[in-house]
Amino acid sequence: MVPETNSTSRAQVKWSVTMDTGEGPADGVIVNINNNGAFIRCHKPLRLSETCTLSIQSPDHAIEDVAAEVVWTNIHGPDDDLTPRGMGVRFTEISTEEERYLRKLVRGDGRVQEVPEVDLDETFQMAS
Repeated sequence: MVPETNSTSRAQVKWSVTMDTGEGPADGVIVNINNNGAFIRCHKPLRLSETCTLSIQSPDHAIEDVAAEVVWTNIHGPDDDLTPRGMGVRFTEISTEEERYLRKLVRGDGRVQEVPEVDLDETFQMAS
């Protein structure tokens, strides 16, 4: 992954995430992220304005208890590379330490950062 430089940039990643929703836990994969939010690819996206708590498996450590609100969702569209099934979330509550971690990841320091990836198919099979 090549770090991006502006504040609205997102790091392209493949990190496992567990979403604690009103209907119980659900698994997905974060495919892009910054310190303000993320796109989560998942089988059953939440509806617009729904909230959840995220547990994210980042490269260095787990990012726990991140409150998020759905700001974009693809519930009924096709699930392909152009329009993947999932949802965009805005972080509504995240620790200062974790926000700094994500800001540094996205902004970068001129180096290419290695980011462990997860197998999307395996994660989706576990979630089914």
